Amino acid sequence: MYKGRKRRFAKRISARKLLSLSVMASLLFLISSRSTESVYENHVRVNVVKTGLEEQAKLVEQLKTNTEQQVGGIASQLATLQTRINQMELLTATMAERAGLNSEDFVLKEEMKTLDLSESSLSKQIEKMSDTLDFKIQQLTALESLMLGLNIERESELGGRPVGKGWLSSYYGVRKDPFTGRPAMHKGIDFAGKEGDAVIATGAGVVTWSGTRYGYGKLVEIDHGNGLRTRYGHNAGINVQVGDVVTKGQAIAFVGNTGRSTGAHVHYEVLKNGQQVDPLPYVYQ
Repeated sequence: MYKGRKRRFAKRISARKLLSLSVMASLLFLISSRSTESVYENHVRVNVVKTGLEEQAKLVEQLKTNTEQQVGGIASQLATLQTRINQMELLTATMAERAGLNSEDFVLKEEMKTLDLSESSLSKQIEKMSDTLDFKIQQLTALESLMLGLNIERESELGGRPVGKGWLSSYYGVRKDPFTGRPAMHKGIDFAGKEGDAVIATGAGVVTWSGTRYGYGKLVEIDHGNGLRTRYGHNAGINVQVGDVVTKGQAIAFVGNTGRSTGAHVHYEVLKNGQQVDPLPYVYQ
């Protein structure tokens, strides 16, 4: 009912109509509310996806930057390695020439000396560098073996005196025996010296005798290979044992007066294929 100053209005609404109006109003409210919520949710979803893509784009850009830096670092390292390989190449050639070998047998192939640092061929260059290093290692290993063999051969060659101090007191050949006074074959040469002075090996080799032996007193015998052996007799003391590997110039004993001897000296013999020969040519080699 509506009642004003000039008009009056009255309307009767049944309970059924009132219920229908209420239901319709509720439906309109729900539809309106649902539509607004759906738009908001979609907006949130879009923002989330957009933010995720932006983060991924930043990561990709950072990865690109890092990759470029790493590629640049690898290229720089490869260039440094190539420089060192070229230096090794010069050193290898020099060593080969000094050893009397053909330096051309120890050089790299031309394609191994060049380096392409373009990004497209970087992986191929790394593989090539690995092959180059392996090849150079094989060359140096072969050169080392050859030089070691040459060095062993030189070191085992006899040369020089068996004492650092002293003088040649008796030669190889027939002489008057100091004990009997009769002529006898002297199968070595004697170097007189001060008792206790060092007796040195005249070549590298392996000790085959170390101890007392009849006539020699305390004796050291060294096998130098190629059928050559040396003996050092009448020592006061011995520094080496059987089986020891000795180097040229190594002190192996001390000058003494043991065995069949009349004074402090070293009796030095050279045996070739089991027979004593004159040591003097070897002394002055």
